[in-house]
This record gives sequence, C-alpha cells and structure tokens, in this order.
Amino acid sequence: MDLDAARRFLANHHNAVLLTHRADGSPQMSPVTSALSPAGEVWISTRETAAKTRNVLRDPAVALCVLPDEFYGEWIQVEGRARVVHLPEAMEGLVDYYRSVSGEHPDWDEYREAMRTQRRILLCVTLERAGPNQQG
Repeated sequence: MDLDAARRFLANHHNAVLLTHRADGSPQMSPVTSALSPAGEVWISTRETAAKTRNVLRDPAVALCVLPDEFYGEWIQVEGRARVVHLPEAMEGLVDYYRSVSGEHPDWDEYREAMRTQRRILLCVTLERAGPNQQG
C-alpha cells in the first residue's frame, strides 16, 4: 500500500492502536483516536504525562494499526516517526484535530481550557511506510 492510499484510509478511520517502545525496547500499545492533518501527518491527542509521550520523546519510531468503527473489516498499518508538540504551540492543532474527528465544539473556549487543564499535547507522526491492508 502506498502512503497516499494510507492517507485516504486515515482520513475516514480514526480508531487505532499506537505502538511505542519502552526504555527497555519492549512494546507499549495504547488505543487512540487519530486524525489526518492537512499536511498528511497523523495527529494524536494525549496527555503530557502519558507513557506514550515519554516513549516518543525517547524513541520517535511508532506504528499504528488503524481499524474501522465496527472493528472487523479493512484495516491498515502505518509506521513513521513521531514528534511531540507541547502547549501553547499545540493548541490550534488540537482544535483542528477535534474538528477533523468530531466536528464543531459547542464552546471552543471551554475546549481550550480543558486542553490546558489536562496538559494535552499533540503527537505528530510523519508517515514512512504503510501496509499490510489484507483482511483475515
């Protein structure tokens, strides 16, 4: 699967399992909601204190298994390198992330305050490889 086909899939499928690496090299997996950025990166909102954030800061190599809402069916795996964008720089990306996944928020000021209170960051994954995408 080429990266453009993967991006088309990612634009419409937001459920994923993120794989990062612990300090000892073992895998750490987290269910996440992903969004495709306008630049074609994968965006993931998480907390500054999450294990996946610490893992990415130490080792930016990540993989995502992206699944349909109904779980079974077509799926893809993408791999790349992640970077962490902290607040306040992350705020407008977090707004765009929310819009991409859920549409308009009823109160953007409330949303922004929640992002600050929760110490949210944005993981930005630059895609390097995609596939497989076979069922069964």
